[in-house]
Amino acid sequence: MPEEQHPEWRKLTRAEERVIAHQGTEAPFSGEYEHNARPGTYVCKRCGTPLYRSDDKFDAQCGWPAFDQEIPGMVRRISDRDGMRVEIRCAKCDGHLGHVFSGERFTPKNTRHCVNSISLLFVPTVPASGPP
Repeated sequence: MPEEQHPEWRKLTRAEERVIAHQGTEAPFSGEYEHNARPGTYVCKRCGTPLYRSDDKFDAQCGWPAFDQEIPGMVRRISDRDGMRVEIRCAKCDGHLGHVFSGERFTPKNTRHCVNSISLLFVPTVPASGPP
């Protein structure tokens, strides 16, 4: 569905639209979240759906943020036409996130979600305030 039919979606820049709506890829080592290690949640930049938790992020040294698990039910997997890779998309708005790979043994879960930073927004965890 065209973006204008979803007023709750965030307006995308040209670069964001190229990746999220048209299955593009940002340049490796250029994204703002590749080295982010702060606690929090990564949400879909277009619709705000929570997709990944910082606890599932790891440094794959691949040039993009890598996660070994998505938030259950929030990411769809689609085989690429060539059958070589598996594309990942937001389950709510169908926005392109990147690709998922398995069998690389980076983590015990043996899965790497290679995600474009430009497809995400990071929501930091707010520390609980203790007694005054």
